[in-house]
Amino acid sequence: MSPRNSSDDDEFRRFATAAIAPLGRLAHALCGDRHLAEDLVQTCLIKVHLAWPRIRHPESVDAYVRKVLLRCWLNEQRRPWRRSENRNGELPDAADESADPGRRMGSHDTRELLRLALAEVPPRQRAAVVLRYWSQLSVTETAAAMRCSEGTVKSQAARGVEALRAALQRRGVDDSHAALRSY
Repeated sequence: MSPRNSSDDDEFRRFATAAIAPLGRLAHALCGDRHLAEDLVQTCLIKVHLAWPRIRHPESVDAYVRKVLLRCWLNEQRRPWRRSENRNGELPDAADESADPGRRMGSHDTRELLRLALAEVPPRQRAAVVLRYWSQLSVTETAAAMRCSEGTVKSQAARGVEALRAALQRRGVDDSHAALRSY
């Protein structure tokens, strides 16, 4: 391990300042929760800061950081307290549909609909969809970030897009192609 010096710290500060907004958007697209996205970015940057002196190829830093962020999110999904299902045998109260401001006004915010629909897609499929289509990574880059084969990326992305379209249709979006393109 190479020793840390002030130029490393300055270089990391410059990198983190430039990368925090794109990482926040990517994290939010993955998890759908702004607060969790901020936590994920913070955890990711801490891990990258610890590894900063060992990073040899500055041109691959963005790919490395995306991979770290994805792994942080997948690790977070495995934590038992993050599971959204409560199995205590009691049914939760039904949501009051009239309380939704978008429905009261008669218009739906496309980004919000997509965020909610994306939250229904299973984590690995969501990661494949977000990395392939939102971050516009190649199949090879996505496979490297997800630590899986290219075939797995293709199948997970295809299943994820179908799950996303189904979730959009359940939310009343008839033309899911237009909704996905506008995001």
